[in-house]
Amino acid sequence: MSKKVVVGMSGGVDSSVCAYLLKEQGYEVIGATMQIWQSDECKIEKEGSCCGISAVEDARRVAECLDIPYYVMNFRQEFRKDVIDRFTSSYLKGLTPNPCIACNRYVKWGAFLKRASDIGADFLATGHYARVEQLPNGRFSVKKSVTAEKDQTYVLYNLTQEELAHTLMPVGEYTKPQIREIAEKLNLPVAHKKDSQDICFVEDGDYARFIKEETGTLGKKGVFKLVDGEVVGKHTGTVQYTIGQRKGLGIALGHPVYVTGIDAETGDVILGSNDDLFSDVVYATDINHMGEERFDENKTYTAKVRYSQTSVPCHVKYVDDNTIKIEFESKVRAATPGQAAVIYDGEFIAGGGMIIRK
Repeated sequence: MSKKVVVGMSGGVDSSVCAYLLKEQGYEVIGATMQIWQSDECKIEKEGSCCGISAVEDARRVAECLDIPYYVMNFRQEFRKDVIDRFTSSYLKGLTPNPCIACNRYVKWGAFLKRASDIGADFLATGHYARVEQLPNGRFSVKKSVTAEKDQTYVLYNLTQEELAHTLMPVGEYTKPQIREIAEKLNLPVAHKKDSQDICFVEDGDYARFIKEETGTLGKKGVFKLVDGEVVGKHTGTVQYTIGQRKGLGIALGHPVYVTGIDAETGDVILGSNDDLFSDVVYATDINHMGEERFDENKTYTAKVRYSQTSVPCHVKYVDDNTIKIEFESKVRAATPGQAAVIYDGEFIAGGGMIIRK
């Protein structure tokens, strides 16, 4: 009997080809789209969005082309609690969260995988540019995509062993042009659809506006301070700023300055030079061990503190069982509380955690 897999179909080309590849491999494929928009009249209709109603129509048409069953599954409540509410509360604490990581951990896998299991599926599959493999030590890990420029492993570091054991990611074996070529040959209606960008539930990219609408506040009002403590201005709320930000500060000092720190309790927003953003030490907590049960303090790993950064050689030391100190061999820029530090052992994720400070 063929194994049954539910493919999370976003209406994009990657998840569409994912469904095709698994069907070709002999799996019994079911297509499903997560309904996560928060009102019956969805406003999120940007081209390439994975959240809008048009995404459902695109996914449905692809399922018809591939001759696979297709469903829309309601995850509004889970998305509200585990993604939107986490996002807004984190910003109010002075953190800069990555909602894609929370969505992957709690909704796409935490809730979606359970739903897939409930309908008898053996696996959940997505169109991520990443691969899942079982290592010689018996543990499952996420392996980098064959194409570095599209690699999406960073946002998958928080998946559990149980989740990975029931996950398929066939797209990670291909480059983006190859995926589009497959879609073209199949005459899929999404072959040339643009990739999704930005945070899907903030339709105009204005995070501060969104958070104020959701919570009624822009966070603590306060002052701009230079790294030496000199007060150089006032601001109307900490939510409007993030580490590394240079534009939109509303303050002119005659030379470029960057946000280097945010204190959500006092309202202080610290400004400094670009050099002040660099650090060779980063602390992270809420550790998820993936490829290894525990980091080897004598081993050289690589790690990155932002999605788009290149991994940098490092060593990992434990502060306690749930907090690590990452010592980089060369400095990394803009390590931001709330973002992820993801640690690699070669091509595989060894583990990672949430940055708390540098």
